Amino acid sequence: MRGEHRGGDGVRPIRVLLADDEHLIRGALAALLALEEDLLVVAEAASGPEALAMARAHRPDVAVLDLQMPAPDGVSVAASLRSELPGCGTMIVTGHGRPGHLKRALSAGVRGFVPKTLSARHLAEIIRIVHSGRRYVDPELAADAISSGDSPLTVRETELLELAADGAPVSEIARRAGLAPGTVRNYLSSAVAKLSAENRHVAVRIARAQGWL
Repeated sequence: MRGEHRGGDGVRPIRVLLADDEHLIRGALAALLALEEDLLVVAEAASGPEALAMARAHRPDVAVLDLQMPAPDGVSVAASLRSELPGCGTMIVTGHGRPGHLKRALSAGVRGFVPKTLSARHLAEIIRIVHSGRRYVDPELAADAISSGDSPLTVRETELLELAADGAPVSEIARRAGLAPGTVRNYLSSAVAKLSAENRHVAVRIARAQGWL
């Protein structure tokens, strides 16, 4: 990472946070973005918790977040940053686009949604777009999202599946959700049936694969 500086015209550069659990990719992006006079990579992170900690410490203008990071994932980090650091624009970079991921990202306030296959120069341009308050969504990812069906799960079913994702027992899920264990079982059974899954653990995998969690 480079120290604080101003561009050749004296304008404060756009401060960028890079979060990706693949060190080689993150390092390469940081090196390439360092070539852009108006961009400054102020922090890097390898997981969701580290990304949040770095964002709080360095207060970037734009956070470039990998979708698939050790929990919380990029979309969850973006949702947290929207409330904690409303001045920080967020964008998702993904190598595993699924139908529901874009919809989740937009709901979390993400302004950019792009594949990992794009060039560093293109990424730099999108960082500038996001910093300006505009939105950029990769056309192919947008087309996939439009053509895909919505999640069959209700908001409550989705919430309880997320709570079940770490293998917690029904009693613990009920405590976290503030519901009776029997109610939790009913919601989880409904989610399992809708996804044609063998059990709630399989249901979690199916829902995640579709981008619904």
